[in-house]
Order: sequence, then structure tokens, then C-alpha cells
Amino acid sequence: MKSTVKTKTSITESPSNFDNLDKMSIEELLTHINEEDSKVHIAVRQALPQIKNLVEQIEVRMKKGGRVFYLGAGTSGRLGVLDASEIPPTFGVPESMVIGLIAGGDVALRKSVEAAEDDPNKAWASLQSFNINKNDAVIGIAASGTTPYVIGGIIHARENGILTGCITCNPDSEIAKVTEFPIEAIVGPEFVTGSTRLKAGTAQKMILNMITTSIMIKLGRVKGNKMVNMQLTNKKLIERGTQMIVDEINIPTDEARRLLLIHGSVKKVIEAYQK
Repeated sequence: MKSTVKTKTSITESPSNFDNLDKMSIEELLTHINEEDSKVHIAVRQALPQIKNLVEQIEVRMKKGGRVFYLGAGTSGRLGVLDASEIPPTFGVPESMVIGLIAGGDVALRKSVEAAEDDPNKAWASLQSFNINKNDAVIGIAASGTTPYVIGGIIHARENGILTGCITCNPDSEIAKVTEFPIEAIVGPEFVTGSTRLKAGTAQKMILNMITTSIMIKLGRVKGNKMVNMQLTNKKLIERGTQMIVDEINIPTDEARRLLLIHGSVKKVIEAYQK
């Protein structure tokens, strides 16, 4: 390992703590990547007070019918779209509750779209197409904290009285300065210098999971520890839901499955049975 020297370079762009990666064995590469990854959960834990402050604000608004919008470019944008896309099947809510927007549009999910992240007005134009309002929340996701697409969207949203948060991996970043509720997960230099799909991306994914999971629980989309509102989109989920019903109200498996398919969710079966 080589020593690091403090410079004006942002942490996410700072040189890796390891050198000569191309000369390492596979075992060495995997071991050192794992060592670096072990720092992520610590950084996220240190950001818990910031995460809590943002979630509390979002919960109030979503109980009034508000939505969450994610803004991001590249890896950050893809992570936002991923989290948003997983909420409806997991918690049985409309696709309109959590919406992920990525610089360059959906094509950017698979391919790089040149200069898409450099337009500071594009995100706000996209947000307006959804008739965004003061019950909604906008969360900018930017590992570096400098992405114009994301920063511009945050600034416009805040100017219009909309709740703003961000997830970044640089301290005192540009995006944190313009956001009401910034979340800073400082994971340190990446194993491959500047490759924020690594530790920064992992931290962002963890935080997104925490935000939406905790909100959905507070909105009553979980009973005990079960996904009682999940969509029955495949055989595995039907079997999982059937077992939940068996465990909850102690009826035969065949009957539980029949009721599940009639009512469409574990929660509805339990509510109907209790009546």
C-alpha cells in the first residue's frame, strides 16, 4: 500500500490506496476489494442521523400523497431507477410513488449518453412533466457531488418549495451546499481510482434501500416483518405469500393459496379472514 497525501482533489477522485493493481493476483485483487468494501457500512452508519432527518420529512409528505423523485447520472442514476423499479413489486404500490430519473433518459440505463449530465436545466424539465408539487421530494444522487444535471434539478426544486435531499460521497460538496437534507457517506478513495461504481455505488444503494424500505414500513406496507402487499408476479412469490397466510391464520396450504389468488395479496386475505 502507498501513503496518501491530502490534496484539493475530491475524495471520490483521489488516488487509490493500492498501486500496481495490474500486477496483483486474483486472490490479492479480491481480498483488497473486500477490504475496501468493509469500510462502506461504517460510512453509512455515520450518516444515519442525516438519513433519519430526510426520511422523517419524506414520510410526512408521502402520507399526504407525495412522491419521491430520484435524480442521477451514470451509476448514480441507474441505482435510483433500480430502487424505484423495485418498490411496486415489493410493497404493492403504484409505480408513481417513487420515480427514478436518469440523465439521458432510459437509453442511459444501458449505454453512456454523451454530455447528458452537463445540462443543469434538463432534470427540472423532466420533473415538471410529472406535475411535481410541494408534497413531493427530490433526492439527488451524485457520488462526486458535482453533477450539473443533478445540482440544477435540486436548485430548481428548492426554489419551488419542494423538499430536497441528496446522497453524495464527498464532504462539503457543491450539491450538499444547495440541498436542505444532504446525506454524506464518505467511503474514501476507490480501489480503482475514480471508479465510483465500487464503494460509492454500494453506499448509495444501501442508503436508497434504507430510505424507501423505512418509508414503506411506516406507510403500512409491511406487517410484522412480512411483505404482505407484494405483487404476485411469479410462482415463488405466490408460494411465499401462501406460507405467510398459513403462518398468520393457521389454515391449510391449499386453502391459503386459493384465498391468495382470489384476493391478490396476503394483507387482503388476512383482513378478509379477520372480518
